[in-house]
Amino acid sequence: MPWRKGDSPVSAAPDYEDYLFEQWSHGTFDDFWKQPGIYAAGHYDHYADVPVVNLSGWYDPYARTAMENYIGLSLRKRGPVRLILGPWTHGDRSLSYAGDVDFGPAAPVDGNLAKHFLALRRRWFDRWVGGIANAAELEPAVRIFVMGGGSGRRNAAGRLDHGGKWRTAAHWPLPQTEWTKFFLRSDRTLSRQMPSGAAQPLDYVSDPGNPVPTIGGALSSGEPVMRGGAYDQHELTARADVLTFSTPPLDRDLEVTGPVTARLWIASDGPDTDFTAKLLDIHPPNEDYPRGFAMNLTEGILRCRYRGSWERPSLMLSGEIYAITIELFPTGNLFRRGHRLRLDIASSNFPHFDINPNSGEDEAKMDRPRVARNRVFVDANHPLHVILPVIPQEASSQR
Repeated sequence: MPWRKGDSPVSAAPDYEDYLFEQWSHGTFDDFWKQPGIYAAGHYDHYADVPVVNLSGWYDPYARTAMENYIGLSLRKRGPVRLILGPWTHGDRSLSYAGDVDFGPAAPVDGNLAKHFLALRRRWFDRWVGGIANAAELEPAVRIFVMGGGSGRRNAAGRLDHGGKWRTAAHWPLPQTEWTKFFLRSDRTLSRQMPSGAAQPLDYVSDPGNPVPTIGGALSSGEPVMRGGAYDQHELTARADVLTFSTPPLDRDLEVTGPVTARLWIASDGPDTDFTAKLLDIHPPNEDYPRGFAMNLTEGILRCRYRGSWERPSLMLSGEIYAITIELFPTGNLFRRGHRLRLDIASSNFPHFDINPNSGEDEAKMDRPRVARNRVFVDANHPLHVILPVIPQEASSQR
């Protein structure tokens, strides 16, 4: 960094390099991004009213797109409109694993939702294009794979056995969802109890020259530099620029299925910086994993200049306190008794997301990178929290 046209890692493919810089340099949500082929949500009313299936995976960067398009179209169209979300990376709906975690024989499309993926699609098109009476219209509107419930041991392929099951619903988010706040406290705990009184803020340094590395997640490309899926995140806990907040071991199972949102109060000595949030399922130690396994579920990021508007960015004043919201990708996971929930807060996740130079420069520029001293507030007046879509236990047991 900085990259320049003709002198970047993709300069050997000039057309792709042009494509990269064209998108990367458009940071503000302007007419470039509002085109019908890019910004579906701005054009739902103009979409044809046809039967459609939105299919994606928890570790696919299009999971949020599939979710938002399902909601947007199902509210406006007769459809039918369907949503399928599995534990997959992009295009890998026939695998039972993503990264270093296996979700069991129920995970693939093949043999579960249909004989195979081609059969799943053909059944839909046979019904709505061919007019064949195969009862495809009677299938549930929403089919969601809820990860979790496995042994937590290493399977024959060397992956963590996390397990999981399918659940069906008439709507998304699930109608029985209880939106539950978990507060991030100064002692690095994650609790349903709101903090009381004063607490010192938590500070760390964000260095563009030493960003927090990407370890799995919702990725569709980047190998071998980065790989999508679920991986052990333990190495990140040793970094001073990653703040971790954990619950005690759970005394009962807890299902979290749906969109996730983090609400933070922050400050920085720089005019701009990023904040990231990552939700993890912490498996307890066993013979195969003596340290346990810190499994990433979902993540999100916000560039602070866009905290109030994607269209009208605004730089920050040094030391000023700002409220920001980070929208994480949706997820579906059963946290087993004895597991812990963890939320990690940082200011980079590279190379999944580009580095913020912390200097207020436009995207795709890094001429004046600088270290930023970032602060997160955790007191009663600034109750830092994550909103989780908790599914009541009785509903969870009926899936």
